[in-house]
Formats: sequence, C-alpha cells, structure tokens
Amino acid sequence: MMLEHPSAPRTMQFGVHLMIDGYWAAGPAMTNEAALRALLETLPAEMGMHPICAPVVVSVGPNCKKDPGGLSGFVMIAESHISFHTFPARRFVTIDLYTCQTDLDRKAAIRQLMQAFRLDDADVYVQDRGLRYPESDVALVP
Repeated sequence: MMLEHPSAPRTMQFGVHLMIDGYWAAGPAMTNEAALRALLETLPAEMGMHPICAPVVVSVGPNCKKDPGGLSGFVMIAESHISFHTFPARRFVTIDLYTCQTDLDRKAAIRQLMQAFRLDDADVYVQDRGLRYPESDVALVP
C-alpha cells in the first residue's frame, strides 16, 4: 500500500504496456525485412498512434543456443514504441507495444497482432503503467 502525501497532486493512469509471446508464428513478417518494415509503417496509424521516425528493421544472426537469429524491428511513436523480435527457426515472436493511450482497444490490438504473425497460440500480458502519473505539472520548467 502506498501512502500519499497530503499535498500530492491528483493522478491518473499514464499508459498501457501490451506484451505478447507468440508461438507457432508464420507469415512474411517473420523472415522478410520489407514485410516487417511495412507492418511497422502501417500498424501505428491503424491503432491511432503517430510514428515519429522511420521504422528500423535489422536481421540478426544466431546469438547463442537460445537465440537462433531472426529479425528485430522497432518504431518510435509519439505515444512510445512498438517492437518485434522474430525467431523463425523456433516459430516464436516477441511483441512489445507501449502506449500512453489509456483507451487502447486491447482486444482489437491483440487480435491484429496475432493475425499479423499468424499466431496459433500466445501468452498475452497487459500492464497498466504510471498509475500515479500527475494530472498536472508538479515541477517548474525553466
């Protein structure tokens, strides 16, 4: 239990962190850099988000026994970020979507991401973030 100081500002939730560990993944975004880049270019707008840079997609070779290599992709959005790490030899993908949109349609986002990677199974984690984010500025900014 957190005790609040009597002069603490009113607070609100800051955002939502959606994480998906996808199993039996398939489709072009798993192995094709252009397909993963296209997904990162279109997904933010489809979810009401705003990219602030071009997506970056990198092919990563084997790193260790656990990591046989794949693609890693990332795009910064005004609301935070979206990233993917694919492991095609294991048919596994990790998906990380963090947004300050507290009204994110979580079910639609999960459905869209599962379709994008043709997932047969997934572990889905949703974490509300910044539960005590101040509703107004609390520090003087020069």
